[in-house]
Amino acid sequence: MVKKLVLTLFSFMIVFGARAEEIDKTQPYQMMRQVAEAAFSRLKAEQDLIQQDPNHLKVIVDQELMPFVNEKYAALKLLGPNLKGAKREDVGEFIVAFRAYLVTSYAQVLTQYTDQTIEFEPESKIDPDKSITSIKVDIIDTPRPNIKLEFKLRRDKNSGEWEAFDMIAEGISLLSSKQSEWSSKIRQEGILAVAQELTELANQPIRFESKSNG
Repeated sequence: MVKKLVLTLFSFMIVFGARAEEIDKTQPYQMMRQVAEAAFSRLKAEQDLIQQDPNHLKVIVDQELMPFVNEKYAALKLLGPNLKGAKREDVGEFIVAFRAYLVTSYAQVLTQYTDQTIEFEPESKIDPDKSITSIKVDIIDTPRPNIKLEFKLRRDKNSGEWEAFDMIAEGISLLSSKQSEWSSKIRQEGILAVAQELTELANQPIRFESKSNG
């Protein structure tokens, strides 16, 4: 159940993808709407290429999604207490591996894309003194029930730009679920061991799952 929920979170993180130079990242609500339009338009336009080469989804994710994800902040939060005493080089390698893992994970789940639409919550005023905010959206996936998601964003103190670092669905945080999954191995085997595992997962090719199982 949790695994399926995490996959759902991955699949709709594409809401943040678009050309970085075309989007004002200091306006999170406008950013999300523009990004959603650009990302889903590209998925629709390049379906033939995607069907021929599923790995093209990695290109789309890398170009359209990752400019709007703060993978460094997310990775450091995921490591949490395991950062204490860790070598800077090991942490750096983990961040790189974590980013590559996200690209492949997002790309794999996007093979399930079937023209879903997104409805955003009404825009509300953001406290200028706060660096963390959240924006709620509904994923319209008729005839299935709507999927309610909450995207967590962090504002850079210097640039004022917002980037995504976590997602929550039905009370389950993506970062928290992954932290629970990997923290034991990090403690037992070290940050580099998990980084190597993430790299191996990231290098896996994208495949379309069989639809025979429903």
